[in-house]
Amino acid sequence: MKCLTLKQPLADLVVDGKKTVELRKWNTTFRGEFLVHASKEIDLDVCRRLDIDPASLVTGAVVGSATVVGVKVYGSGREVDADAKLHMVAGCRQYSDARFGFILGSPRKFARPVPMDGWLRFFDVDKGLVKEAERSSAAALLRRGERGRVKSAARA
Repeated sequence: MKCLTLKQPLADLVVDGKKTVELRKWNTTFRGEFLVHASKEIDLDVCRRLDIDPASLVTGAVVGSATVVGVKVYGSGREVDADAKLHMVAGCRQYSDARFGFILGSPRKFARPVPMDGWLRFFDVDKGLVKEAERSSAAALLRRGERGRVKSAARA
């Protein structure tokens, strides 16, 4: 299965369904589900802009999954700025030269992050990692008494 590393808090924003476009300098032909890995690095500028406590963020772990449903090619910085509510990094210098927006859907946050190292671009991980995350998500739901959701969490 594919995996993509994002800095925090962007990884959490993706799996929470709040960030629906991931900006990159490079394009991809990949479409489909991927794991969202939170890097060990936290983007403090984004945390400040969005009033997120960096101490609350998980780093160095897979925190969930999402799906790439398409790619938007940006012709100008003005076009990137127009999608600010979708990518959530407007005004952050390190994202100002992004030319591609991966359009994301089907976000899912894992109940328990799975620690692992990240990598650049999309990279492959063992499908066993997904099964481990699904088992731990289902077990966490059971512990919280959410038995009705366990079946769908284990299959999702």
